[in-house]
Amino acid sequence: MDSRKNIGVIIATIVAVVLLGLGAGGYWWYKSSKTIETTTTQQSAANTIDLVDGDEDIDWDSLPTKNVTLTNETLTITEPGTYALSGTTSAGVVVKSDGNVRLALNNATIKSSNSAAIYVENAENAVVQLVSGTENYIEDTANRSDQTIEGALYSSDDLIINGDGKLTVTANFQDGIVSKDDLTINSGTIVVTSVDDGIRGKDSVNITGGTITVDAEGDGIKATEDADQTKGNLAIQGGDITVTSGDDAIKAEEKLVVDDCTINVKSSVEGLEAATVTINGGTITIYASDDGINASESTFTSNPVVTINGGDVNVAVGSGDTDAIDSNGDVYINGGTVTLTAPTSSVDRNGTAELNGGTLIVNGEQLTEMPAEMMGGGPGGMR
Repeated sequence: MDSRKNIGVIIATIVAVVLLGLGAGGYWWYKSSKTIETTTTQQSAANTIDLVDGDEDIDWDSLPTKNVTLTNETLTITEPGTYALSGTTSAGVVVKSDGNVRLALNNATIKSSNSAAIYVENAENAVVQLVSGTENYIEDTANRSDQTIEGALYSSDDLIINGDGKLTVTANFQDGIVSKDDLTINSGTIVVTSVDDGIRGKDSVNITGGTITVDAEGDGIKATEDADQTKGNLAIQGGDITVTSGDDAIKAEEKLVVDDCTINVKSSVEGLEAATVTINGGTITIYASDDGINASESTFTSNPVVTINGGDVNVAVGSGDTDAIDSNGDVYINGGTVTLTAPTSSVDRNGTAELNGGTLIVNGEQLTEMPAEMMGGGPGGMR
């Protein structure tokens, strides 16, 4: 074969390889990378979805907005902005940014085989928006290369969840949704199934809306900080919440405040628990195998209090050494309708108990004053 034919064969081979790469989406040379950096991934303006600014006081318009189609390569986000994620990955999403990052889940399925499905290692604020009309899935495995990353959706910084789409979280290692700072849920349909805790914020958990269903082998929803008196608080100001838990359903280390919402604790060891539990309104139904509403001492609170100012509160507990309301300090019922079904003890306390208003029904009988039970259950009982 002469030299001209050799040159022709070489050129034809090169052309064939290039066309093959373009036919695979034009990335054949790029996909060999183990980590996709957002500054070089193929992206375009996400102008086809409805983005929600929310109330987190972030100027998203000043930051870039990009579409990202997930592949089975780890997506690493390094720049602030909004990233509309669609498609499927088995390699997870990692956020490493000094600024604000919003992940708009747009029919995304995100899994990981060795870490959190979504891991916010660093961000000023991390926002997960559930795009309206979409269904999104997050799942981890029982394996972890770093066992300090306990959640399927895990943020080392503040985490905000909003939007009107749906998110299903399956946690096979430990917890479902975790923030090591403040966790806020404003809206969305969220379903969490976990082998340990369902939804956990360290400094605080704030729920203002959404439909949330938690099936957890450990605690359902909780705030865990116990070394700072101003933290470890949980506030539910709206939403429709259903919890099935193997331990406590809704728990705060310091303050638990419930306002206008619907809470259905289908099963738990203790239903609502904190150093101070305040119920201002809402429709609350609790079943607990131990105490339905429990106020116990914390690092900073030596006189726990249960206060019910309003709402429709219905508590049922199992048999044995159980209490519908149990306070290591005081109990005040100032309003609302409180219905307690308790074979042993309805209102157990170690301090003052006052019925100042509202309606109190115990085992089918309406009472005009607090029952005479004290700590330990039964009339006059003491521990």
